[in-house]
Amino acid sequence: MAEHTKKSDCTPKKCESCKESCDGRMKPAKEAGNSYSDVKKVIGVISGKGGVGKSLITSMLAQDMNDRGYRTAILDADLTGPSIPQGFGIHHRAESSEAGLLPALSKDGIKIMSINLLLENEKEPVVWRGPMIAGAVKQFWTDVVWGDIDFMFVDMPPGTGDVPLTVFQSLPVDGLIIVTSPQELVQMIVGKAVHMAKHMEVPVIGIVENMSYIQCPDCAKKIQMFGESHVEETAADYGLKVLGKLPLDPKVAAAYDEGEVRIFADYWDKAIGDAVEALNR
Repeated sequence: MAEHTKKSDCTPKKCESCKESCDGRMKPAKEAGNSYSDVKKVIGVISGKGGVGKSLITSMLAQDMNDRGYRTAILDADLTGPSIPQGFGIHHRAESSEAGLLPALSKDGIKIMSINLLLENEKEPVVWRGPMIAGAVKQFWTDVVWGDIDFMFVDMPPGTGDVPLTVFQSLPVDGLIIVTSPQELVQMIVGKAVHMAKHMEVPVIGIVENMSYIQCPDCAKKIQMFGESHVEETAADYGLKVLGKLPLDPKVAAAYDEGEVRIFADYWDKAIGDAVEALNR
């Protein structure tokens, strides 16, 4: 079969659905943000599986960057498992104006938009099909009045399904942070996220290993509760940097449940924020 070449009538939409492979393949156009928004850097936080503390990492990263003086926001793209508002103690519904939806503000001024802020009852489940969920995530970008933002962090659902694909295709993502845990499956899980990032041409900033160890309160010994960590060798396999290893601390989990994630700055590894801040230089 003759090699397919880009024709003059090609458009991003046609090209996206085309099964041919050609050098002139066009990338899907990014969605324009709200006209009252100016978001300079968009950072996606992703994990290959659930239960690794991705939302906690997103929240603490946003808090860290806010503490450094940057104007910070969180777009909670995990519509079926939204927990970002909980970590900041936000339980009221979002308001709107003629310009669009208005994000909620944390105690320190972090701007947050989540599906929980739009539901009459925050405990109500979101029982939607993939296209509806993806469309809502896109609207969080196009219809929310974010204002001037230095760093926006997108908390994505686990896996490589509709929502991460929508985020990569619609938002101008500047980099990804992969969150994982110390388990034998880590290489496969990280590999899926890395391959998706490469396919979508989104750079990976690095890997954060959460629940890496428990620190004994008496002797300060680090106990590897989930077994030996494999994150260093996994990162080396994919040419990535390990940004940090965070402990499993019941006090932090309790603080998150109580809406006070901001009080545990000492738990956070500043090197993770340093890697993100470097994008601003």
